Amino acid sequence: MQPRGGSFGSLEEGKESTTRITSQTNRSFPLRLLQFILLLLGIGIVFSVLSMYASWYIKVQNEVPMIHPKFQRCVQESKDIESWIKPPLNLSHYMNDTELFWRASFVPKIKEYPFKRTPKIAFMFLTRGPLPMAPLWERFFKGNEKLYSIYVHTFPSYRPDFPPSSVFYGRQIPSQVAEWGRMSMCDAERRLLANALLDISNEWFILLSEACIPLQNFSIIYRYISRSRFSFVGSFDEPGPYGRGRYNDKMSLEVNITDWRKGSQWFEVNRKLAVDIIRDTTYYPKFEKFCRPACYVDEHYFQTMLSIESPHLLANRSLTWADWSRGGAHPATFGKADIKDNLFQKIFDGELCLYNNQPTKLCFLFARKFAPSALDHLLEHSSKFFGY
Repeated sequence: MQPRGGSFGSLEEGKESTTRITSQTNRSFPLRLLQFILLLLGIGIVFSVLSMYASWYIKVQNEVPMIHPKFQRCVQESKDIESWIKPPLNLSHYMNDTELFWRASFVPKIKEYPFKRTPKIAFMFLTRGPLPMAPLWERFFKGNEKLYSIYVHTFPSYRPDFPPSSVFYGRQIPSQVAEWGRMSMCDAERRLLANALLDISNEWFILLSEACIPLQNFSIIYRYISRSRFSFVGSFDEPGPYGRGRYNDKMSLEVNITDWRKGSQWFEVNRKLAVDIIRDTTYYPKFEKFCRPACYVDEHYFQTMLSIESPHLLANRSLTWADWSRGGAHPATFGKADIKDNLFQKIFDGELCLYNNQPTKLCFLFARKFAPSALDHLLEHSSKFFGY
């Protein structure tokens, strides 16, 4: 039988053990609390970083259109065919001519389009500044929005003021100064073609001036151009001083005098010929160097080049009528007093021509030169004269 003192000793030892455990627990509690606080702090920091990144990413996505166009391609990827076939919403860009012509020269090797393509006519206006005939053109284009596109080349200092409702609003391309009779004029025409080629739906390309008017309604013009087997570029051999007399022997071997052609500056070409014009590096240097006033390059360069390369595709006539009967370096200008029935009867019944190798009296779809003073009379009688 154990003495009571032994039990009392065991009890004391147990109390001491409990005291030690409690003391250790009391000491470890602040450490655990500190660890918990640090954990919460770490989670908070991670969450804050993730929130900041998410906010930055959303902001970048929303501001992509504000990034310099040269660098947008680094942010946006072409993910489907829509990005290839959808025309540019804004004609402004930062490409120089070399970059622009290179980009516009891309040609699909597969002729069948893998999407529904409605061929359009690109109406390209080459002008110094305002388009005084714009109200007449607005009436002409109305209701045919899916069948045309518009491009305007002006002096670079000119800022058009068309309202957002106008078909000409936002259609000015990046332009440079174009001088009459010099290569800069052909550069401007090539610039118009290249910008229009960026829209894969543009199939036909018409060069016009600010003094041009349409002589037929849109439906007739679209049908006439779309059904033609030929492009309308005036290109003929003129033996006199204003034809062969402008030829320079230094242009051979690329251009011989028997190849030399002359024609109207105002043309219509299909997509194939448009690409040929903007990617040309064979004839351009010769004409730039050796066809200078009094050799007016805009009357010879495209006409000669295309007649050498693709004579079977040319109708060898222009669609734009002008009156040269008064003589001089420029055709007659028509003002308010000239807008009469007999003027347009003269244009419509003046001559016969060939359309798809068949004779026709419908030879001209456009006419020039019309002064701003003629606009009101043209608008007043457009239904009677032109059918729109």
